[in-house]
Amino acid sequence: MIATEKALGVHPSSEYLFYIILCPVGAYYPQGFSPTKIYVSEEYVRSVRGGIGSCKAAGNYAASLFASEKAQAMGYTQVLWLDAVEMKNVEEVGTSNIFFQIGDTLITPNLTGTILPGVTRDSVITLAKRWGIPVEERPLSIDEILEANEKGRLKDAFASGTAAIVSPVGHLHYKGKEYLINGGQTGDLTRRLYEEILQIQYGEKEDPFGWRVKIGSMSE
Repeated sequence: MIATEKALGVHPSSEYLFYIILCPVGAYYPQGFSPTKIYVSEEYVRSVRGGIGSCKAAGNYAASLFASEKAQAMGYTQVLWLDAVEMKNVEEVGTSNIFFQIGDTLITPNLTGTILPGVTRDSVITLAKRWGIPVEERPLSIDEILEANEKGRLKDAFASGTAAIVSPVGHLHYKGKEYLINGGQTGDLTRRLYEEILQIQYGEKEDPFGWRVKIGSMSE
């Protein structure tokens, strides 16, 4: 949805255009469904409470572009943002929500107004609970993640989003050091979620949640 009022100034538009683009797409990341390398930003922030971080708005992307370019120049696919107040708790990846499997529990940052309540995030949580996997939505510090990784308790990490569905995370870069996750390999839970959501989307598997909606039919 874009503003279309014929005016120049800083104020809400009185006219808008809402449109939907339908087109075929390839893999979201160049490496396809392979573990990505994520740069943890300790210098820049994406959103703060009271802002528009929880909205699907162009402004949210604008705030992330400079740090993303810096990360990509260093060989990293995306940026993992920390909270803007303490720079301690993980929030989300540039275009996706983030999940970590520590022990048997799947953990993702809770919704506090600074991250997007993603549709795929909700799908992941719904499926994990249906499979009997404990899920926690809570503050999660980068230190807790790295400690779990050091002790061998960090089993899996992945990002979730509409375009990529779920994308495995194989490396984290934080404070000048790189950390390998799950041996740099795609985790079992990541692969299972990817295949399940994709098959439901394509109608290859039963949809027990009512996620698919018929919007039209092809006529000869």
